Amino acid sequence: MSWDVAIRKRVSGGGRQFELNLAFQSDARRIVLYGPSGAGKSLTLQAIAGLLKPDSGHVRFAGQTWFDAAAGVNQAARSRKLGYLFQDYALFPHLTVRQNIGFGLQRGLLNPAARSHSPAVQHWLQAFELTEMAGQWPHQLSGGQRQRVALARALVNQPQALLLDEPFSALDPALRGRMRDELQALLDRIDLPMLMITHDPEDLARFGEHRLLIHNGVISR
Repeated sequence: MSWDVAIRKRVSGGGRQFELNLAFQSDARRIVLYGPSGAGKSLTLQAIAGLLKPDSGHVRFAGQTWFDAAAGVNQAARSRKLGYLFQDYALFPHLTVRQNIGFGLQRGLLNPAARSHSPAVQHWLQAFELTEMAGQWPHQLSGGQRQRVALARALVNQPQALLLDEPFSALDPALRGRMRDELQALLDRIDLPMLMITHDPEDLARFGEHRLLIHNGVISR
């Protein structure tokens, strides 16, 4: 399950230009990309996930080529089969817990039916102890519960790897330790490759089997 990433991307906005120019290879199951805010961590994750098209380079995982500028390859995000946990969890406020988890299971613009009982959704409701709140709305949940819903949605499609964007930054300090424990137990149980970005030293210490420091768009090992 090796990663082979080499990308360049120039972005501009607010009178500022920023260039991402990084490369790494790794066979580690848990990779942490860390560095200060504005270093290019989220851009890197978006490029790997297929949410941002690099200007040049390639993105490969487990023998698959998802992006290769020279060869004209750019697989859609859905085709890459990655679970993506956004920093703010990005739950849909107009959908229940059950609907949020099941959102990625179907194509098109229709939301999952409120009364649908997909076996895959039911599995993750039970796995994350969310069954009793399946009919609740995101605003009725605690921070830890919202994170569990977002993780369940990322996992319901049986992804081949999990991408985590600052997964604990939206939680209060007292909750972060418990959620780190829960994530580590989950990763141990399902043995899923993970790539996390963070600027928190505790995330790095807990999950950084392979650690990559990024600064000003460049990896410095």
